[in-house]
Amino acid sequence: MYDSIHARCYAPQCNIHENIEVVYLFPEEIAALDLIDIQQLDQEEAALRIGVSRKTIWRDVHEGRRKMADAIIHGKVIVMKECSDRGNGTCPKQNMNLCPKTDGGVCPRSSVMSDQTDDSRSDA
Repeated sequence: MYDSIHARCYAPQCNIHENIEVVYLFPEEIAALDLIDIQQLDQEEAALRIGVSRKTIWRDVHEGRRKMADAIIHGKVIVMKECSDRGNGTCPKQNMNLCPKTDGGVCPRSSVMSDQTDDSRSDA
C-alpha cells in the first residue's frame, strides 16, 4: 500500500534563505491521510484496507494532520520519510541542480544557488 504513494517534499517559498525547521511525515501517515481525507473512506474501511486497527489509523491521521498544520502555521519544511525519489536520484533536496518547477516559472532554488555562487566569487 505504501509503495504506491509517490510523495514530495514541500517548503515555504518566502524567506528561503532562513534556516527552517523540518516536519517528517511517515508513509503510514500519508497512506492514512490519503484513504481518509482524499478517498473519503471511513476509519473502519481504511483500517481494513491497510491491515491495521481502527485506533492505529486514527492515530496516523491525527499525527499527519497535526504535523501538516504545524508546518503550514509555523513555516516549516514537510519531508516525506522514505520518499521513493531519494533512492532513484530525483530528489531535489539531495540534488540541488534539480528544480521541482515544471511550469516554466523561476525556480527559487536556482536563485538561491546563484546568490551563493555570486557570494563565493566576491570573496575570492
